[in-house]
Amino acid sequence: MDQYTVTGMSCAACQARVEKAVSKVEGVSSCNVSLLTNTLAVEGTASPEAVMQAVENAGYGAAPKGAGSAAGAGSAGAGSRGALGSLSAKLAAEEDALKDRETPVLKKRLLTSLGFLIVLMYFSMGHMMLGLPLPAFFTGNHVAMGLIQLLLAAIVMVINQKFFVSGFKSLLHGAPNMDTLIAMGSGAAFIYSTVMLFAMTRAQTDGNMAAVSQYMMEFYFESAAMILTLITVGKMLEARSKGRTTDALKSLMRLAPRTATVIRDGQEQEIGIDYVRTGDIFVVRPGENIPVDGIVLEGSSAVNEAALTGESIPVDKKEGDEVSSATLNQSGYLRCEATRVGEDSTLAQIIQMVSDAAATKAPIARLADTISGVFVPAVIGIALVVIFFWLVIMHRPAGFALARGISVLVVSCPCALGLATPVAIMVGNGMGAKNGILYKTAEALQETGNVQIVALDKTGTITKGEPVVTDILPADKVSAEELLTWAAALESRSEHPLARAVLDHAAAVSAGSAEVFPDYRALSVSDFEAVPGNGLTAVCEGRKMAGGNLAFILTRVDQPADADGVMGTQIRGTADRLAEEGKNPLFFARDGQYMGTIAVADTMKEDSAQAVAELRGMGIHVVMLTGDNRRTAEAIGRQAGVDEVVAGVLPQGKEEVIRLLQEKGRTAMVGDGINDAPALTRADIGIAIGAGTDVAIDAADVVLMKSRLTDVSAAVRLSRQTYKTILWGLFWALIYNSILIPIAAGLLVPLGITMDPMFGALAMSLSSFCVVTNALRLNLMQVHSAAKDTKNWKNSSGHPLPLDADGKLLADYTRRQEERNKEEQQKALEALRKENLMTKTMEIKGMMCTHCEATVKKALEAVAGVTAADVSHEKGTAVVSMDAEIADDVLKKAVEDKDYEVLGIA
Repeated sequence: MDQYTVTGMSCAACQARVEKAVSKVEGVSSCNVSLLTNTLAVEGTASPEAVMQAVENAGYGAAPKGAGSAAGAGSAGAGSRGALGSLSAKLAAEEDALKDRETPVLKKRLLTSLGFLIVLMYFSMGHMMLGLPLPAFFTGNHVAMGLIQLLLAAIVMVINQKFFVSGFKSLLHGAPNMDTLIAMGSGAAFIYSTVMLFAMTRAQTDGNMAAVSQYMMEFYFESAAMILTLITVGKMLEARSKGRTTDALKSLMRLAPRTATVIRDGQEQEIGIDYVRTGDIFVVRPGENIPVDGIVLEGSSAVNEAALTGESIPVDKKEGDEVSSATLNQSGYLRCEATRVGEDSTLAQIIQMVSDAAATKAPIARLADTISGVFVPAVIGIALVVIFFWLVIMHRPAGFALARGISVLVVSCPCALGLATPVAIMVGNGMGAKNGILYKTAEALQETGNVQIVALDKTGTITKGEPVVTDILPADKVSAEELLTWAAALESRSEHPLARAVLDHAAAVSAGSAEVFPDYRALSVSDFEAVPGNGLTAVCEGRKMAGGNLAFILTRVDQPADADGVMGTQIRGTADRLAEEGKNPLFFARDGQYMGTIAVADTMKEDSAQAVAELRGMGIHVVMLTGDNRRTAEAIGRQAGVDEVVAGVLPQGKEEVIRLLQEKGRTAMVGDGINDAPALTRADIGIAIGAGTDVAIDAADVVLMKSRLTDVSAAVRLSRQTYKTILWGLFWALIYNSILIPIAAGLLVPLGITMDPMFGALAMSLSSFCVVTNALRLNLMQVHSAAKDTKNWKNSSGHPLPLDADGKLLADYTRRQEERNKEEQQKALEALRKENLMTKTMEIKGMMCTHCEATVKKALEAVAGVTAADVSHEKGTAVVSMDAEIADDVLKKAVEDKDYEVLGIA
């Protein structure tokens, strides 16, 4: 996404004009203009030159965002930094682009205008209405009175010439804007008053003093100046409020450290942050900010990560832990290795996300854009119709008719419409960033609150993703220590989280009883093989070890695996009991003999049940997705309080489940792993837990930096409140114009009520300020408070969820999934049995030809348990494949009965 700074925009009509012009450029796939930050975001292959030329042709100015400051900052260290990108230069450019340059200029204009306006008001209203004294020169000198008012009004108009330059320039380009309305209103009042002044001089020359007095009452010089001054007041208030909406983003930018202390040539050196490279060793002392992302090599400390996550409680860091830039080292000395620097650092990515979100447009903004595109021309048309109506049809004086038209022009406010959405989006994004909730786009911020279904991945989302051993259940004649030692030896070659739980437990037990309990690392392991989704096999100390799930282990024990087998029934009973308790059983066998079961459970996060309860309290249907068996999944689902559990879902199956849920209602997916990426992308809103993988974060629409589940409900809550704020902003902007334009046009004239153009200007000046202030109320929101949650949120889908009698959405799918899982398990069981065929090689004497081979082959394959025999008379061998253990004597007898001699069996 390329971003540009646009100059010359004053209202939503300008915004619409620029968007329309740029969207026509060849190679532009989409573009968004922000009136709030005066930026243009463009996606596509169009060249920057073509984009800027289109903006200039539309009557505005454009330059790459932060081009000036970026160039200046970058040049300072370009020679030594080489190809490295300058983060500080980029942040300086971003911060420079967000600076409030309008308020000081508007303040100066306002104070100067007020000085001349006060004098003008003294001559016009102070003397005429209040009878305040004037210098003797002006007594009875009406022409002089008119001339001094003309001069003072002209001075105010020159001071505020920007309205006229911008307004008439836009009019000439065929895209009138708010400045056009102001310029036309003020200009019309000034020109009409000037004409009346010239008419007065004629009446003065003719000695018609009655006409002179009448013309004196037709002066609107004070209105021409007052309109400009009051609009400037509103513009200044608006600019100050707009500046506050970007406070969160500017605060993030100010967090970026400027220097780092690195170790070069064995010495500590303080260098600019832009010169830190991946792999550098840097040190952080107590009270210092961590300069870049890294891994702790030495030391321990409490690190305050509130700047990034909003979490005020410091996090303990030790050797091997990750640290992030801009976080505060509070206590110990840390020596770290830089892993992500410059624009790759966590802080830089957060800033980029918030900045990009501000550059995008929420769907509801299209309504304001549509209205804004025709608003100003429509107002000009209404003003002309109003003047014609009062002057021609109602035969009212020209001054009266003109005053009504001017009132219509100056009371109308397209700016309020254009600001209603972006200011709320900016404040909402800022509030999210403060609380560790990052919405990647404005659309994500709006639509997150409209979800009806939230699908939660279990591991790492509802649970901690850190399983621990809960039970050790050895078989007869096997001790718990022996089972754990051999199981740990087998699992030592695996990278699976369950394997890590077994190893951690074995290490802890071994450390506590070294004399009785041998270290698993002392056992030799070879021929290791992992069977994905099933288990592991290896040769440990020369003995065949196997470990895995129920279906897998039943193919590795000598006893029958069906329901009639005693051992099979025993193992199944253990599996069922542990599953009911929400535990994952791992079964182990050695040399075909069942050794026992180790139960592992993934503990729930402390806030999971609260988060699910809050989501349900918002009227959201909560579904848990897991690859666990149904009994284990149901147990965890009950603890978490979810509405529905979909178990036995393989990683590739999550995307299918999300697609089915989307057919029922708007769906959000919450996950943290690589295997969640397809589902996160498929969902209407993908929400990534921040501690998850980069792939999951890249695929998501919302990123939760704190990795806690209550932030999901907070993200929904903030989205809903932001959407409400947008609606209220649009409502007040529309209702303001809908009520005041008719009044300004003279709707209440029959009741003796008219709107003076000055009051119209005052109303206009306050409208945008009120809209922006309304959005700033979001800063007061408590995003984690469920006090105002409601189940009756009006989702944009407009229909309730099609729940069945049991309150489920996917009952049919779950039933079919269980049937498929059983079929797949059976197929896997058969495949494992085939893979697990035992073989023996027999050395046979006396075979002379292929006839002998056939005789021996037939004899061996007639033995129960033999599935195949590969016989070779040339080698004098027979390789026998078996699906059950067969004694050597049985095989030997089968061959020798055919008059051949068996020399040996291996």
